[in-house]
Amino acid sequence: MTHQVFIDGAVGTTGLEIKERLAGRAEFSLITLPEDRRKDDAARSEALNAADFVILCLPDDAARAAVGMIANDRTRVIDASTAHRVAPGWTYGLPEIIGREAVAGAMRVANPGCYPTGFIALLAPLVRDGLLPASWPYTVNAVSGYSGGGKALIERFEADPDIAFRAYGLAMGHKHVPEMQRYAGLDHPPVFAPAVIPAHRGMVVEVPLPLAAIPGAATPDALRAALARYYAGSALVRVRDESPDELLLRRSTPAWDGIDLHVFGAKDGTQARLVAVLDNLGKGASGAAVQCLNLMADLPETAGLTLPG
Repeated sequence: MTHQVFIDGAVGTTGLEIKERLAGRAEFSLITLPEDRRKDDAARSEALNAADFVILCLPDDAARAAVGMIANDRTRVIDASTAHRVAPGWTYGLPEIIGREAVAGAMRVANPGCYPTGFIALLAPLVRDGLLPASWPYTVNAVSGYSGGGKALIERFEADPDIAFRAYGLAMGHKHVPEMQRYAGLDHPPVFAPAVIPAHRGMVVEVPLPLAAIPGAATPDALRAALARYYAGSALVRVRDESPDELLLRRSTPAWDGIDLHVFGAKDGTQARLVAVLDNLGKGASGAAVQCLNLMADLPETAGLTLPG
């Protein structure tokens, strides 16, 4: 069976990478609009309602408007924007945490944010198991390649090679924080410190843990073992056993759709650093959308994806 797919916003960074992952796959046929009708609401409405699956790669308000244009109960939606990640009636598209069956059966799926994917993948299993308390005021420090900021940020970094580091979200209240809190199961919103580096793609997300000060916290070894059990058998999530002296993001790293999780611990067990390494355009965006699409279409979860080596 061939499924009709319409990517609304297909010329943006996320949309282009989704198209690359679907290229050559006989299970899907893409509905495309000519350039002069790409922003025509009548043409878009026709495509939105003709598709079996719609993937929205749009700003938040435009994504909400697109959903409102769907006038049938058949078209299923994956929204890559922030608009619906904590909205009622939407399933959060992180199958490893929410459940593959929940995503497979959903009509409306909200694709996770790139930073939240790393944060939630690290914390949610540990909080659920009681190895870390939901009540602790967690912090998250993260760096991303500039492609995560879309066309404007890509153009800014590529036009100004003198930029070495860009910290942002300094007024707090970043739009990723609500999904971080909800799906990690936390009592308090984390303090989120994101930054951008002069690399096109790649991401490191870190949660520092002063274990000696956290009531009821497990040891670093116990945290690592719990994550390894939780993700055992996953084709996309690897929990690394080794503790290298450094972690590197390289500008030459090719696209990939997995995520590596690390637990670094002090020898006396009093401190730990939970670290996730992923591709902000892979498991952090386009790869995650295709993973959800595969599940919703009852296809192999990793079809069309580049798995961890």
